Amino acid sequence: MPTKDYSEFLREQLQDPEMAAEYLSAAIEDSSVDEFLLALQDVTEACGGIGVLAHLTEPNRQNAYKMLSEDGTSALTSLLSVLRAVGLTIKFSPDEKEAA
Repeated sequence: MPTKDYSEFLREQLQDPEMAAEYLSAAIEDSSVDEFLLALQDVTEACGGIGVLAHLTEPNRQNAYKMLSEDGTSALTSLLSVLRAVGLTIKFSPDEKEAA
């Protein structure tokens, strides 16, 4: 019987909004911005990939790739710096509207 590799297992787990929220919350709390963006890429892949993201959101595919790449880190780094300076952090939760 074939075994799943870790990335396949992770993608399956991250299809659950609760798991994805916990994964991203842990990543933003415990990781660098680059590592958080990798976690966000994992969630994006689990939810159908960049093409689906680009179709469901405002940015086109090229902008979506840029947003999730190293080029997208400066705005996130600035936001996290400001939040940490005022004693705040970001926590993720599933969108209740999507779950209904």
